[in-house]
Amino acid sequence: MSTRSNKKAAVIGGGVIGGGWAARFLLNGWDVAVFDPDPQAERKINEVLANARRSLPALYDRSLPDEGKLTFHDDMAKAVAGAQWIQESVPEQLALKHKILAQIQAHAPSDCLIGSSTSGFKPSELQQGSIKPEQIVVAHPFNPVYLLPLIEVVPSAATDAATLEAGCDVLRSVGLKPLVVRKEIDAHIADRLLEAVWREGLWLVHDEVATTEEIDDAIRYGFGLRWAQMGLFETYRIAGGEAGMEHFIGQFGPALKWPWTKLMDVPELTPELTARIAQQSDDQSGHMSIRDLERLRDDNLVGMMRALKKSGSGAGGTINDHEASLPEPMPINDLPVTGDRQIPQSWTDYNGHMNEAHYVEVSSQASDRFMELVGADANYIASGGSYFTVETHVCYLHEISAGDHIRVTTQLIKGEGKKLHLFHRLINDEGAVAATIETMLLHVDLKTRRTSEPGDVVATNLAEMAKRHASLPKPDQLGRAIG
Repeated sequence: MSTRSNKKAAVIGGGVIGGGWAARFLLNGWDVAVFDPDPQAERKINEVLANARRSLPALYDRSLPDEGKLTFHDDMAKAVAGAQWIQESVPEQLALKHKILAQIQAHAPSDCLIGSSTSGFKPSELQQGSIKPEQIVVAHPFNPVYLLPLIEVVPSAATDAATLEAGCDVLRSVGLKPLVVRKEIDAHIADRLLEAVWREGLWLVHDEVATTEEIDDAIRYGFGLRWAQMGLFETYRIAGGEAGMEHFIGQFGPALKWPWTKLMDVPELTPELTARIAQQSDDQSGHMSIRDLERLRDDNLVGMMRALKKSGSGAGGTINDHEASLPEPMPINDLPVTGDRQIPQSWTDYNGHMNEAHYVEVSSQASDRFMELVGADANYIASGGSYFTVETHVCYLHEISAGDHIRVTTQLIKGEGKKLHLFHRLINDEGAVAATIETMLLHVDLKTRRTSEPGDVVATNLAEMAKRHASLPKPDQLGRAIG
């Protein structure tokens, strides 16, 4: 069954950022129309899209909607016709943005918000001369747009609050985290922080204190890891110990007056300094192509965000919220679908296929989902009852590789008394069973940590499920011993 939304987004400007926007909407089921006079725009966006298809679905343990339709246009009116969201991502030249925004508004639906990817201009500057200023807001993303969830949304005094919230709902629906900026300010929030670090980094290279690689090492091995989960202020609150932030500021605040940094000055970007930075950057990672670096970056981001997903911290919470909003898959062959996902790169081994440990992980997730279906959900577990896995047998039938899409069906073999006997099938896109996983679980009283009878609701649901599955043929791999 299709999970397409039939919604349309228009992307005006098909560079790195515009391509990321296109991928973000497209992979969340939206049709996307791209307007860009660059004859290379289609090639560039398809290259960005290839990386997005490889990485964005790998963040989730549930399948994203069916991909939307991507079209390219040389006519602005056709590109924006019927769009529910329009994203402008042309170069950072105010006169150019005014020209493009005027063309967009001449043809855009009257109830459609127009977001600008500008990293520096205020919305009131973008709205100058506009026929409908309330239609334009800043929607500033971060590269890669298809992976990083943060979007700085900056309204102006002309922006209607209800319209702004509706726009934020659109962004949330494609897995983004809108951060509404309270006041208009040049460069918004995040880039002002980034600029401070960038400026100090330039001085360290200029004064030959450190190379570009050494500065990057200081970030990626230290505070960069902390910031990914807790940000700046929460990190410093912990640094204050039990006395908290007030103690931290009292201890380290006076140091801010010391002349350590050069944040109020900028080194002149002379040809010599530019050449030094460029050469050091080439020495650092010039052995890899830009596409190779993008894929390395994406794989690392997916791994880190999946770790945050487990705890719900930072970007992980946004992924969890988006995943919970994705539609439930339809049954296959009268069996519930208890898993529907793309295989992430991190799940593969040196042979290039999914490592056996992750087959068991898929089985665990499928068993958890089946438990929810019969009433042994989070509330049931909180009340003191659950099922523990006591035995698992995996049969490998076909290779499963990174990027493959699999669906898991679960057949109830037996669900009487304390025992729960399940049989999972991992089905690939060709409809073939790639693996089977047979698992036995026992119901446990979480207070005594001993086996016990399930609650009445769970027992009743299992009995009804058993009746529906009784007529199904027994799986060929059921009860199979090794060898």
